[in-house]
Amino acid sequence: MNFDEMAEKLSAHPDFKVKRRLVPILDFGPGSGAATKRVLILDTETTGLDWRAENIIELAMLSVAVDMQTGQPVGVVEVYEDFEDPGRPIPPEIVKLTGITSQDVKGQKLNEAKIIDMVQRADLIVAHNAGFDRPFVENRLEVFEHKAWACSFAGINWKAQGLGSAKLEFLCSELGWFYDAHRAQVDCHALLRVLSAPLKAQPDDMPSTGLQQLFKSAEQARTVVKAFGSPFETKDKLKARGYRWDAEAKVWSTAVKSVEALEAEADWLKSQVYGGRAARIGLETQDAQVQFSSRSGKSGDRVL
Repeated sequence: MNFDEMAEKLSAHPDFKVKRRLVPILDFGPGSGAATKRVLILDTETTGLDWRAENIIELAMLSVAVDMQTGQPVGVVEVYEDFEDPGRPIPPEIVKLTGITSQDVKGQKLNEAKIIDMVQRADLIVAHNAGFDRPFVENRLEVFEHKAWACSFAGINWKAQGLGSAKLEFLCSELGWFYDAHRAQVDCHALLRVLSAPLKAQPDDMPSTGLQQLFKSAEQARTVVKAFGSPFETKDKLKARGYRWDAEAKVWSTAVKSVEALEAEADWLKSQVYGGRAARIGLETQDAQVQFSSRSGKSGDRVL
């Protein structure tokens, strides 16, 4: 019995789950003949977390057409990956995390012409933590500022899919794959496979794949809700509801996609966070060309 036969036999048993190494797909074959849009899957490895002070050391991108009827990638996957020398030693903790050494990147430079060409042909750019990747690449090349972006970490309700974590490695594992994470290109291939997998049907008629949902979501502006002056003792409630702490602005915030969701959030904040008292919250409207960037959308306040 070979390994594939052994894996199939184990998979058929209710007491076992078998995981396979993720093998990149470089040609998804023909689609349904329906209209397509081009997605650019992007990931970076950097010298640190702050885009203002740190540098990209590796950039990978996958460009592929998406059949908008099925939500599946079609045709050949265009692959880009390059190192870039940050001009200083890579911190030891980054070397340990990524395996990328200063010797690997020495004298290397991103191919700007190739990157610009791939970005200009994209209808949507997707990263699994776009709030991290987008500021870094926009700081490096202006072309990234002029495209619609989506975040597969924040833009899909993975909990509604019955998944306990939105981390990419976990999502892959649940789909039966494993891979060596923290290198840009393999992370891109993993994300493309996750976003190509069917989503469970939801009451609001969720599109059938993550790719479809992100394209649909990018058509709608989102409103970032900022809970100004929230009492310290409500931090666990805010975190449990999906709010994230902005250490620089010192405020908890979340994002909603509809007027109905905004009204529901305002009601929840007033009753659960501010104890029914009058309070001021911040509202920032961001379309897909601004969201997840370091640039601000249209801002305003609202008194609850």
